[in-house]
Amino acid sequence: MADLPDAGTCYELLARMTLIRRFEEEAGRQYQRAKAGGFLHLAIGEEATIVGTTSVMRPEDYLIGTYRTHGHAIARGTEPARVMSELFGRVDGTSGGRGGSMHIFDAEKRFMGGYGIVGGNLPIAAGLALSSDYKGEDAVTVCMFGDGASNTGNFGETMNLAALWQLPVFFLVENNLYGMGTSVERHSGQTDLSKKAEGYGIPGERIDGMDVIAVREGVAEGLRQAREERRPTLLEAFTYRYRGHSAADPEVYREREEVEEWRRKDPIEAFARRCVEAGVLGEREVQEVRETAEERVTAAVEAASESPEPALESLYENLYVVDEVGGWYAVDERSPEPHRGEREEDEMPAKARELAEAGAAYAGAPDGPRPNPAVEGDPVEGMEPEVAEEVEE
Repeated sequence: MADLPDAGTCYELLARMTLIRRFEEEAGRQYQRAKAGGFLHLAIGEEATIVGTTSVMRPEDYLIGTYRTHGHAIARGTEPARVMSELFGRVDGTSGGRGGSMHIFDAEKRFMGGYGIVGGNLPIAAGLALSSDYKGEDAVTVCMFGDGASNTGNFGETMNLAALWQLPVFFLVENNLYGMGTSVERHSGQTDLSKKAEGYGIPGERIDGMDVIAVREGVAEGLRQAREERRPTLLEAFTYRYRGHSAADPEVYREREEVEEWRRKDPIEAFARRCVEAGVLGEREVQEVRETAEERVTAAVEAASESPEPALESLYENLYVVDEVGGWYAVDERSPEPHRGEREEDEMPAKARELAEAGAAYAGAPDGPRPNPAVEGDPVEGMEPEVAEEVEE
């Protein structure tokens, strides 16, 4: 077991973990009260992995996570009130109330967001690291993702590019043993996830993700290699979420006894106890940490409740495309009658028609409305297929 750092560092580690735990508990309560909308994924139990990682990062380093990232943003220095406001869908949220729980974002803290797509953050992490290289920055990108994301195509592609281009990026798998409701033994052919990038030239190792000091040491070494040697590495942190995959998870895939066993390894209680037994912190300081966390979370809820909702006229702000043409859509309901997108003669905007006809001309297709096969039959039925002429050798 690694030695404890100085008293000030221990106090800060305990304070951050406790604040995240209390924030997540309150977020779950507010969700049940219908104050927070959309989906809600809580990281209760995973605080040591989060704080151990962020505690050794530099301010200029980038962090990018998944959809379970309230705590990651707070650990990077985002005010809890801003995170809670985002959950409430209010203008003072990190994304102005437009992202919600799964899309916390704070560019000022170089927290580049949570992503709702499993593994969707992996190639973006490679892009951030490549950007640092282009700019000549000394920053490292830390990419945290779940065990399920290691099965995606994005994982292999990102590992390959990171190793090939020697990008300043560090990968951390938050292995909480379940991809949604599927255990790692059932969703991954290789259950030692630290080995899954070795074939691409990225070495890995495993650590105890419930031990904040072990995480600090493992991440610190990974950051050093990425920063000084331009050598990407992968760290697998064993951790556990005490709540379901999301707030709507009935948790029928695991036994209550399993959860209770992991609760006995609570990373916050274990670290507090260790600090007190070692004489680094006293019981008074531990209690002070708890009281401060309670006060900050209570204030966060009050601030979020008082923050206004986004104005209705701001609905179209920050969209990629907004113009006078307007939208044109089609809904295929697999029925024999035409729908809006198929009524081109009557309902297609002039600009959309111009583009469609130009595309049809380029492709050699006939102009005019497309036939509906369900009503008019297959337009190519009875036509001779085009085949290449045989060439005598």
